[in-house]
Amino acid sequence: MFRGILRDVKPANCLIAFFSSAFLAFGLCHVHSMSGVTEGGVLGLTLLLEHWFDISPSVSGMILNFFCYALGWRTLGRSFIVYSVAATFGFSASYKLWEQFDPFWPELAEMPFVAAVVGAIFVGIGAGLCVRAGGATGGDDALAMSLAKLTHRNIEWIYLFSDITVLALSVSYIPLGRIGYSLLTVILSGQIIGLIQKIKLPKRHSNKQ
Repeated sequence: MFRGILRDVKPANCLIAFFSSAFLAFGLCHVHSMSGVTEGGVLGLTLLLEHWFDISPSVSGMILNFFCYALGWRTLGRSFIVYSVAATFGFSASYKLWEQFDPFWPELAEMPFVAAVVGAIFVGIGAGLCVRAGGATGGDDALAMSLAKLTHRNIEWIYLFSDITVLALSVSYIPLGRIGYSLLTVILSGQIIGLIQKIKLPKRHSNKQ
């Protein structure tokens, strides 16, 4: 069984999953976490747990993600798990690394609109590339991909529903005004993810007759 999984795995996709998650982790740590502009889904939930229970997203993210992967792996295929494991370790290891540095742009704390846009770019590109490679940066990605496949709905709208749910919970520690900026960032990041999935790649021509 294990050999069967690895037979379908592409090393290049594993690298894309790992480094796209590291890219996302930087944005979450040095944009969202210190600006008061949160994310939806599992990402937003990790920030909520960090605020109320002082649990690092490097820990809570791994636990929540593996739980969601266990729910979605049958729908998404076996190779998905390998790519998602690479993404999860890329996120957790990178977030732990980024935590060791002082904020790269501390002025973002007073610039919520800019933080919302910049954060959406990090999340949208990071998650979008990982999903395109066949994996997921977070459990909400796994669930969104599963639901998109089962319901044949556009993935960006499924993201929006889950994100709004987490944002509603985040009102418990984030001012309502900042939640508005957070809603902006989840809408933008979801649309970026959707756009990346729609980009058509050139087909490879086979030399086989």
